[in-house]
Amino acid sequence: MAHELTSTPPTAALATPCDSSVEWWRDAVIYQVYVRSFADSDGDGIGDLRGARERLAHVAGLGADAVWLTPFYASPQADGGYDVADYRAVDPVFGDLADADDLVRAAHALGLRVIVDIVPNHTSARHPWFEAALAGVGRDRYVFRPGRGPGGAEPPNDWESVFGGPAWTRVDDGTWYLHLFAPEQPDLNWKNEQVRAEFDSVLRFWLDLGVDGFRIDVAHGMVKAEGLPDIGHGQQAKLIGIQRLPFFDQDGVHEIHRHWRRLLESYGPDRIGVAEAWAPTPERLALYVRPNELHQAFNFQFLNCVWDAAALRAVVEESLRATASVGAPTTWVLSNHDVVRHTTRYGSLARARAAALLMLALPGSAYVYQGEELGLPEVTDLPGELRQDPAFLRGDGQDGLRDGCRVPLPWSAEGPSYGFGPAGSWLPQPPEWADLSVAAQTGDPGSTLELYRAALRIRRDHPALGAGDGVEWLDAPEGVLAFRRRSASGDVVVALNTGAREAALTLPEPGSLLLSSASRTDEEGAGAGARPASTGPVLPSPAGESAPAAAGARTARVPAESSVWWAI
Repeated sequence: MAHELTSTPPTAALATPCDSSVEWWRDAVIYQVYVRSFADSDGDGIGDLRGARERLAHVAGLGADAVWLTPFYASPQADGGYDVADYRAVDPVFGDLADADDLVRAAHALGLRVIVDIVPNHTSARHPWFEAALAGVGRDRYVFRPGRGPGGAEPPNDWESVFGGPAWTRVDDGTWYLHLFAPEQPDLNWKNEQVRAEFDSVLRFWLDLGVDGFRIDVAHGMVKAEGLPDIGHGQQAKLIGIQRLPFFDQDGVHEIHRHWRRLLESYGPDRIGVAEAWAPTPERLALYVRPNELHQAFNFQFLNCVWDAAALRAVVEESLRATASVGAPTTWVLSNHDVVRHTTRYGSLARARAAALLMLALPGSAYVYQGEELGLPEVTDLPGELRQDPAFLRGDGQDGLRDGCRVPLPWSAEGPSYGFGPAGSWLPQPPEWADLSVAAQTGDPGSTLELYRAALRIRRDHPALGAGDGVEWLDAPEGVLAFRRRSASGDVVVALNTGAREAALTLPEPGSLLLSSASRTDEEGAGAGARPASTGPVLPSPAGESAPAAAGARTARVPAESSVWWAI
């Protein structure tokens, strides 16, 4: 975007994913790579594109269909790369454009599609456009307004930054500019035709390089209400996703998304747009995925749901009903780079594993955040001087603790960064992560990694899982939710027990075990009400046993705080 670039990618990626399904996204498992924390190839302690490329085999071996990369563009890194200074250049800390091209080709050769982040709500304050705007040139590309009160000394309205504090900063000539996030991230004015045309060009640049789609950051935020009206009260960040705000979820964003859908389709029917959209209801969220808009939207209602069977069922029902009304797939996500990891959020690894099997059994597309397949917890004791989340130093906004879910991955049990790179890592890894590393868990039938691998393998092989758009709810004891997924080649029953005691479930037909989040040892002790450690998956034994439902039986046991899949 900087300098009105018209250059083209080094090559047009000719390699194509192995899966030629046109609507591949409807039941895809998409693995999120937070580039800075995934793999470091050059020893500077920061993950990069070459490191990510070298570790793609892990993602493919896990069973994912696509990889989503967080921003790697040229940036001062005031907000982890979400402050972009040049949308067509790779930041040197992550590599160069050839590395991006190599990664796309390598992913396609492994059968993985590639989704990249695009950040259209704001740029970096060091973007050439904003630097020119400060000098009085092209200021209409951003949102500048005169202040209120004597001498214009007060902000133009009462809007607050998501990160805390005012959403306005005053410049030398006395006017104010809008930044819904950090002051280093000035909001663009999407009424300006230059802004719209430039992003068309940026999208085409990356599509020409071969990417398969875009995750659209703040897809709900590009259009602001006419007149920029006051909200009337503070702590506005706490209202996001609860009520409509004059700077989020305005109807005008949909015209932009409809235009982008046409642009994506000009490259073929398999390039997609994914909305990071906070909306107050599932019905509002469904507007983003109407047939002529984006292909997916993140389901934050599911991510934010508490550990309760009735609440989870209500969210699943509401989500499926809303997306079905527009013919779109539902997405399911438990963790990402902006929230506390769900192992910590739910209070135990047992619950995190159970929630994963629930997510992967539901109809639609699932997103897996790097490290959740290892059962990584949130790192809650990072020293303040090492934190880089811009919200950490500001008040009344986000909690400022996003660094805890961004600690670099452990790949091995040894070395200065547990295999993350040849030296240290930009955030310290807890010593106990050696035992949670990819190497330590690989081949261990009791590991969370092998549970995810088994779940994704079964999901891919069994037509009743993932595909489709609905579930058939079954009667279940209090604290348990259970449903049936149907297919022509056989059905699957899924149960989640949120209680602290084992529960009995009557299957609609005799069933045999596919997978359980509890270990076989856990099951044997759960009948007395013990909370299972849930250290490993339960799979049918070589002898053909099918516990927790004996062969031909209709009564099955659901261990405490676990999920179970049966074939019927």
